[in-house]
Amino acid sequence: MDEIAKLDATAQSELVRKGEVSAAELLEAAIARAEKVNPDLNAIVTPMYDLARAAAETVDPEAPFAGAPFLLKDLFAEYAGAPMGEGSAFLKGVYTPDHDSELVARMKRAGLIVMAKTNTPEFGLLPTTEPIAYGRCRNPWDLGRTTGGSSGGAAAAVAAGVTAMAHANDGGGSIRIPASCCGLFGLKPTRGRNPLGPDYGDAGGGIAVEHAVTRSVRDSARLLDVTAGPDVGDPYNAPTPLRPFAEEVGADPGALRIAVSTKALNGAATHPDCVAATWDAARLCEDLGHHVVEADAPIDPKLARGSFSYIWAAFCGWAVEYWERALGREATEADLEPATWAYYQKSKQVSASRYLLAVTDAQKLSRQIAAFFQGYDLLLTPTLSEPPCELGVMDALPEDPLAGMRRSADFAGFTAVANITGQPAMSVPLYWNADGLPVGVQFMGRYGDEATLFRLAGQLEQARPWAEKRPAVNAFA
Repeated sequence: MDEIAKLDATAQSELVRKGEVSAAELLEAAIARAEKVNPDLNAIVTPMYDLARAAAETVDPEAPFAGAPFLLKDLFAEYAGAPMGEGSAFLKGVYTPDHDSELVARMKRAGLIVMAKTNTPEFGLLPTTEPIAYGRCRNPWDLGRTTGGSSGGAAAAVAAGVTAMAHANDGGGSIRIPASCCGLFGLKPTRGRNPLGPDYGDAGGGIAVEHAVTRSVRDSARLLDVTAGPDVGDPYNAPTPLRPFAEEVGADPGALRIAVSTKALNGAATHPDCVAATWDAARLCEDLGHHVVEADAPIDPKLARGSFSYIWAAFCGWAVEYWERALGREATEADLEPATWAYYQKSKQVSASRYLLAVTDAQKLSRQIAAFFQGYDLLLTPTLSEPPCELGVMDALPEDPLAGMRRSADFAGFTAVANITGQPAMSVPLYWNADGLPVGVQFMGRYGDEATLFRLAGQLEQARPWAEKRPAVNAFA
């Protein structure tokens, strides 16, 4: 079963389809792997084993991902009958949804067996997964380092071999950041590509999107094929792809025009390892026949920081007040982490007019980026401004509860722009530093053009495979 578990979800489901292994056997082996590594990682916070066993007994063997074990991030996506906490003491133990999110319903129809929920920072606000209510999640490459966030539990579990892929979502980099920290492939889709209903029309004014972290590129593409498409009443509808995304993986990308920049789009300093990783990827792209040019995106860092800061503050306030309404009681300072409480108070200072100005600025940035992409197919940058940092670096300080929030902005200096503009972007694991830590690189594509990203990602995966790399803590050791 270890050798089967090392396969991607596509290959695992093919074995189920052929009758060579059952969904129940895959599930029990995945549970055993989770029990083996989770004491070290704290990646899984809500086991759903009984629900998963029942689902495995009735799985359709012809479904696209028939019987493949899967993990659900404990944020946004609701699963009927499974407790939901969103990393917060405010929700922990008091909320269990009575319905599935549309995304979850589509994942179930695709044959995925959701076996557990993964750790996330409170309301997904930080790019590290260290919630007080559930405890710190630890990076399997180095247990003293961050997994990134907010999909840190998902990334840690997949990197350690619990499952081949896991649900993740991204409001400021929360798919790409943990993918970079844990050595995985992480694609953030175009705004509106996946549904957020029935509970949300959008989240944070359109900055948040749903998808996954994966070990293989084809799993990411095939999963997007089975989940993508608007739900009834969705406020956004991403451009319809010309063909299934799975067909893009392995297709010839042609000679792409790739701009390269190591200048953080929010003005943060960039660590030498991240610069080295980016130029290493640039040389690989040149070797593969692409045209690579050093060019910074024409974005005003002050405008980018200001726009995202106001939208993110409003997002925090929305999250707290959404759950206040759902639970029928007001949150107190004791219900929330110090940083969340302080940020919530800050959100109350963002007027409606100031929020709309931030949206106007975001739309201006979108137009600037769109003009830039008339001359280039992709923008290559570091995913993060530094390698995985030590745990605790983004903690709130007693005298300054927002210190960690400010620190997080420097850490995630490259990712938020794609959330502001709605463009697809991916973190690709092509580089490990001298300390043995993964350092991802980010490719950003045109709005609606995941196809080009998948074509290039498949080419990079073939040229420099990463799936067999194992962290220090892994289920196969």
